[in-house]
Amino acid sequence: MNDYTREDILRLVEEEDVAFIRLQFTDIFGNMKNMAVTVSQLEKALDNRCMFDASSIEGVSGELDADMYLYPDLSTFEIFPWRPQQGKVARLICDVYKKDGAPYEGDPRHVLKRAIAHAAQMGYVLNAGPECEFFLFHTDEDGMPTTLTHEQGGYFDVGPIDFGENARRDMVLTLEEMGFEILSSHHEIAPAQHEIDFRYDEALVTADNLMTFKLVVKTIAKRHGLHATFMPKPRIETCGSGMHVNLSLEKDGVNVFQDKEDVNGLSREGYYFIGGLMKHMKATTCITNPTVNSYKRFVPGYEAPVYMVWSSKTRGPLIRVPSGKGENTRIELRSPDAAANPYLALAVLLEAGLDGIRNQIMPPACIDEDIQKMSRERREELEIQELPRSLKEAVKELGKDEFVLDVLGRELAEKIMDAQKKEYHDYCMQVTDWEIGKYLYRL
Repeated sequence: MNDYTREDILRLVEEEDVAFIRLQFTDIFGNMKNMAVTVSQLEKALDNRCMFDASSIEGVSGELDADMYLYPDLSTFEIFPWRPQQGKVARLICDVYKKDGAPYEGDPRHVLKRAIAHAAQMGYVLNAGPECEFFLFHTDEDGMPTTLTHEQGGYFDVGPIDFGENARRDMVLTLEEMGFEILSSHHEIAPAQHEIDFRYDEALVTADNLMTFKLVVKTIAKRHGLHATFMPKPRIETCGSGMHVNLSLEKDGVNVFQDKEDVNGLSREGYYFIGGLMKHMKATTCITNPTVNSYKRFVPGYEAPVYMVWSSKTRGPLIRVPSGKGENTRIELRSPDAAANPYLALAVLLEAGLDGIRNQIMPPACIDEDIQKMSRERREELEIQELPRSLKEAVKELGKDEFVLDVLGRELAEKIMDAQKKEYHDYCMQVTDWEIGKYLYRL
């Protein structure tokens, strides 16, 4: 994050020969939107005077007064490295405001800011570090995406087996040019699957970074003649793509999750945070895994978690406490995928954890057995619950959790649930290739 002033931005635009500025924002479903202005309109934009008609934006359509204003966050100013060197293109991430000067309640960035403010009232700052997986597939002769790949690379393979190595390298270099600190990049388990990890940061910065990260990955992939997709499960025969999220809380600059005397290295706040996550996990899954396809990951025998357990010793649970101790103590939530709106996902996870701290909610006992190999009888004995196994079930769980509904705001929550119910209904109406192959011949 840059500490830019208005004067800094005006100077940089002139020095770097910037011709266009994209005023970016995110809709409730996590899709990046933007309105481009020329430098002649920059001062107007910096004065928060750029109005747009949001009536056709999903989640806004139907509102009586959809005229909104974009308020740029000056710290998010970046010049796109892949655009022309003359007449460059820059961006500013914006908050959405109503005509009366109040924040728009349906703006996901506002929802996260509200959660961050609640944490600040308790003296806490949330740090979040995502681990984003994605696939690189071929495009067809019309440039449209396919699910085809010629490679057979696996976990940590290198070129020439890893066909995406050069594209991934350019993604990393571009991200670094835009201020990211890249921790690692590698081929993932499935053919054509990749992961790039960047350094954790405060929650709002991380959410902004995730939106930028996805844009960069898709843009650079296209320049290599490939299509990058964050779809959770694009191919049935391979692992899906997740977005593990590492979470920790700071107070006065100190990681409050750490306790070197504890067997798991966790403080009371750490346990309570896990307790809050577990209490609200079924409802928050509707936000962290927001599509029909998200639930194709939750299949026993693959990498994604299915059962609601936590552990500091095994790698397959819903919540893992990694081995890093002291200031590196953190909680890793392994269920989210990158289809999630990062602002809403971090907001509900933060508020759920804070609810655990406020009410001193202890999580169930940790399970250090291999949950995937555990018998159904053993799971029932330990009273282990499952994550929602479909979008329909997740929507139902969200509708029952009054706390999470309030975190999102009732109106926004209703819009999300209505859209997801429609998506699930449309999905159920489809006649798939599997059904044709299964029934057409013999029925």
